[in-house]
Parts: sequence; structure tokens; C-alpha cells
Amino acid sequence: MFAKISSQKTFFIALIAIVFIGVAAFTLPQDHITIYMIGDSTMAIKEKKAYPETGWGMPFANFFDETVTVDNRAKNGRSTKTFITEGLWQPVENGLKQGDYLIIQFGHNDEVKTKRSYATEEEFTANLTRFVNAAKNKGAHPILLTPVARRKFDAAGKVEDTHAAYAQLVRDVAAKTNVPLIDLDKTSMDLLQKFGPEESELLYNHLAPGEHPNYPQGKADDTHFNELGARKMAELVLADLRKIEPALAERIVNAKTTAAK
Repeated sequence: MFAKISSQKTFFIALIAIVFIGVAAFTLPQDHITIYMIGDSTMAIKEKKAYPETGWGMPFANFFDETVTVDNRAKNGRSTKTFITEGLWQPVENGLKQGDYLIIQFGHNDEVKTKRSYATEEEFTANLTRFVNAAKNKGAHPILLTPVARRKFDAAGKVEDTHAAYAQLVRDVAAKTNVPLIDLDKTSMDLLQKFGPEESELLYNHLAPGEHPNYPQGKADDTHFNELGARKMAELVLADLRKIEPALAERIVNAKTTAAK
């Protein structure tokens, strides 16, 4: 009889221990990580004088819990080339650590031959590969993004791909280096097509004269977003992140709600 009671007692103690360990596993805080973002003006944090122009990286940063710091280093007018030559890349590389993420989105300025930031296709490929390999060497997780769409429609109302060549280069680098890809060129074009030629203006920095004190003469910008457009683009990125980086998805606040919007 005593042996039976002792055996039951041992069983219940073991059961309680298992439950405690299980609960602890679910409640232990996650390691803190940093998501570094490198790219151009479509992603960048804007000064007050530019509002309502908004980089999609601004609302993006608000979707993560307290275990994540989003460090947005994107800058207006930068390409992969000038991000390196102006010394913007080195501090990011120095700061990367095991478990961090590096979101890379360039192309807008690399592809424009009239700009000082122009990078040939070979340079663009080499620079993207450099960013990816540096992150891997630090134990971080690089994620490549194709450049986000410009608002441009043909006469029939079909959205045009203004990044075809350089977006494909990003896809090629992602495949060659075996890193996750978010095809933002494609998903943002799909979104623009859904809105159509007229209503898509609601996503970009389009202002009538006198509508905003920062732009007294008005503005018709089909490259940079307003607050609504920036949030919509951020949601596209977040939706794909949930698919390709499940560990990071766990740190997204209200992830299911966000993806459904």
C-alpha cells in the first residue's frame, strides 16, 4: 500500500514538474534582436519638413513587440553604391550580431543612369551580395526586397513595371545566395492595379496647391508615399515576412490581424 502511494506521489510530482517546465518554456522572454533596414527614400524616416511624405519603414517599425528594435538606416537618394561610399554601410555591418535581421531594399537610384548614385547591373549585384554575405558572416539573417513600385499606368490603365531589370537582379542574387526574398515590386504593383490609375494617387504624396503648408504649390509625386501608402506597403512586407520568417513573425504584434487587413 505504501509503495502504491509513494508511486502515485512520485507520478504527480513529475507531472507538476513537466507542466511547470512547459509553462516556463512559453513564458521565458525571447532574446532581444535588431532589425536593420538599409535602402532608399521609399523606406527612409522622413523629416517634419517632408510630411506627409512617409517612408514605409516608419509604420513598419510599429508592428513589433518589445523584443525587437527596428533600426532604419535608409536614406533619401541612396543606392547600393553610395550607401557604401558615403560610409553608411560600415556602421550597420559593425553593429550586426547573431540573430539580427538585415532588410535590404535598393534599386530606385541604382537604375537611374543620370544620377551620381547609378550602379551598373554588375555593381548592383556585387553590392547586394556584399551586404548578404556580411550579414551571414555575423550570424544575422539577410532578407532581400525588390524595389517598391512607382505609380505609373499605361493608356489602358495597366500598371507598368519601372524596375524590371533591377528587380530581376535582386531575385537572382536571392536565389544565388540562398536568402529569403520579398518581391515588393510585384506585390506593390498588384496593389496599385487593385486601386487603379486614379485612386492609387491616394497612396502617394499627391497634394493640391495650398493643401499642406510643406507644399504650398502642391505636389504630384508618384515615387514617395503618404502615410496611408507607407502603411499599405509596410503591410505587404509584413505579410510576406510571416510566411518566410516564422521566428520573426512571432514578434509581430497582432500578426494575424495585420496580415488580414
